Order: sequence, then structure tokens, then C-alpha cells
Amino acid sequence: MNYFLRILLIAVFTGIGVGFYIKSSDEKSGHLIIGTSIVVGVFILMPVFIYHRWKDRSVKDYMLTKENIEKMRDFQRDNKI
Repeated sequence: MNYFLRILLIAVFTGIGVGFYIKSSDEKSGHLIIGTSIVVGVFILMPVFIYHRWKDRSVKDYMLTKENIEKMRDFQRDNKI
């Protein structure tokens, strides 16, 4: 998954760069390549990246429940000078 994300990120940046390079000679094709790269980055790269980063985590650890608030208070109380 890590390699897939890296390759896709490089492909998106390369597509944007190629689009800007081609835009100087053929504006319509340049805009098409840039737009396609942005769409791939937003609708494919970002969801896959978010899934990859959050797949083994529990959402409860990041919610403000009474238990977590008490843990934060205890942590602050213990670390005061």
C-alpha cells in the first residue's frame, strides 16, 4: 500500500508538471492533463491515503468522552511543576 501511494503521488505531481509544460504550446491539452491529475489526486489518492493512515485506529481514542477528559486532567495534574 505504501508503494502504491508513493507511485500515485509521483504520478499526480508528474501529471501536473507535464500539464504546465504542455500548456505553453497547447493550452487545451495542458488544462486537461492538469485537471485530470487534480481529480485523481482528490478522488483516488486522498481517500486511499486516509484509509491507509486510519485503518488500525479506534475512533473512540480521539473522542471527548468522560474517561478521556479525566485522563487529560490526570495527565495535566501529574505534569505540573
